[in-house]
Amino acid sequence: MAELPRFQRQQYAFAAHIRDPDGCPAPDNIEDRRMAIYRDLFFNNVSQLLSRTFPVLHRILGKDRWRSLIRDYYSTHQAHTPLFLEMPREFLAYLQEERQFRPDDPVFLRELAHYEWVELALSIDERDPASVPADPAGDLLDGAPVLSPLAWPLSYRFPVHRLSPDFQPDAPGEEPTYLVVFRTHDYRIGFLEMNPVSARLLQLVSESSGTRTGRQLLNQIASEMQHPNPETVVSGGRDLLNDLRTRGVILGTTPVS
Repeated sequence: MAELPRFQRQQYAFAAHIRDPDGCPAPDNIEDRRMAIYRDLFFNNVSQLLSRTFPVLHRILGKDRWRSLIRDYYSTHQAHTPLFLEMPREFLAYLQEERQFRPDDPVFLRELAHYEWVELALSIDERDPASVPADPAGDLLDGAPVLSPLAWPLSYRFPVHRLSPDFQPDAPGEEPTYLVVFRTHDYRIGFLEMNPVSARLLQLVSESSGTRTGRQLLNQIASEMQHPNPETVVSGGRDLLNDLRTRGVILGTTPVS
């Protein structure tokens, strides 16, 4: 393979040094004062962008641990897109797939990062709930409930929505934390904490894809719970579905296919 032209070798060395100043020497004949301008400019832009997407994680880690984390990401991760709005997804991929757990990493690092990324992901999601076939006034028991594409049921081992510099559990909770994060019609991001029964209902709504009525789904839950009075579960479930419809998590109903 032919040797690269000198200017390309210079470019590669320049980029490598900016990404990893400690591991890659600067190109020859460039004053370090000038290189420092580029080192700081590129790194600080990435750090500031990610700190705005992951503000809670940023506050929990503090200045030094955050800088160390971003430096490792910046120097080792091979990004697959140049788009700024996609950089938080790249950072999440680095945390989930590449970074080996370190003693000073919070045990909830990956889950908190995912939860904070979801807010960005939903805010830029281009799907339009209005294009999803659903009768907004449909009967939620006799029809098939329709989940908004901008409502994401989530489950975490840690209570990610409560984490802060003052609340940092060192072990998962005894039960999973169930949340649904959603975008409203006026582009605000909301979240609801769910109990295991309501989380199971949203799971069934998502999985059934219009093939089962709300009543059928609730009766299944009552059966799974071995509840002595299924109508109690159906009645409570109807109220929950109505509340979720009001919030925009459930769009309405479709006839059962």
